[in-house]
Amino acid sequence: MRLFYVLFYHLGTALIAKPFLVLFTRWRIIGKEHCPQEGPLIVVANHLHLFDPPLLGASVSRRIVFMAKEEVFRHPFEGPLVRGYGAFPVRRAILDREALRRAEQVLAEGLALGMFPEGTRSKAAQLQPGLSGAALLAIRSGAPILPVGISGTDRLKSISGLLSRPTVMVNIGPPFHVSQRDGRVTKAQLTAATDLMMRRIAELLPEGYRGVYGGNGIS
Repeated sequence: MRLFYVLFYHLGTALIAKPFLVLFTRWRIIGKEHCPQEGPLIVVANHLHLFDPPLLGASVSRRIVFMAKEEVFRHPFEGPLVRGYGAFPVRRAILDREALRRAEQVLAEGLALGMFPEGTRSKAAQLQPGLSGAALLAIRSGAPILPVGISGTDRLKSISGLLSRPTVMVNIGPPFHVSQRDGRVTKAQLTAATDLMMRRIAELLPEGYRGVYGGNGIS
């Protein structure tokens, strides 16, 4: 089954995602060299559109195993796609220990884990307050975080947007670590790590996309 997911991921990226980006967008990648080529990695990005996961898959030089909200898996169109990409579900309303266990297993195997810390797509294309799951995993595992800023996919929501071939930018920042803890993670530590992570994403976005992390926003 794992081989199927790997093949689906790479074929989908090569035959669908990349041709779509070339035909319908002005696709640009900045900082591709920042992605470590081996070892556990937590890839975090802002979320604007359904196409963001395939976009990351086409832009980051490693296969990414995505964590996605469980509602997506029940969708008749999105569900089969996220399953084929090898994603696994997370329940956002509770502390989903099964999702955390699977995420830690992905990292323990030296793979790249993909997460959208906002927890859902931003309808206004503004960066929203981050949830703490990615920061918790980074603290507990010691895996580096690779921040990514995505802009332009919010313009793919209409036919006119597609026909205009909008610029879609994937800005990849340098990886960084948060302080690893041997004991229990405190709320203050988790809040600080989440804020750092979200601000690193915000720095990679045009000012108009930074939302609550722009200017004198959340501190």
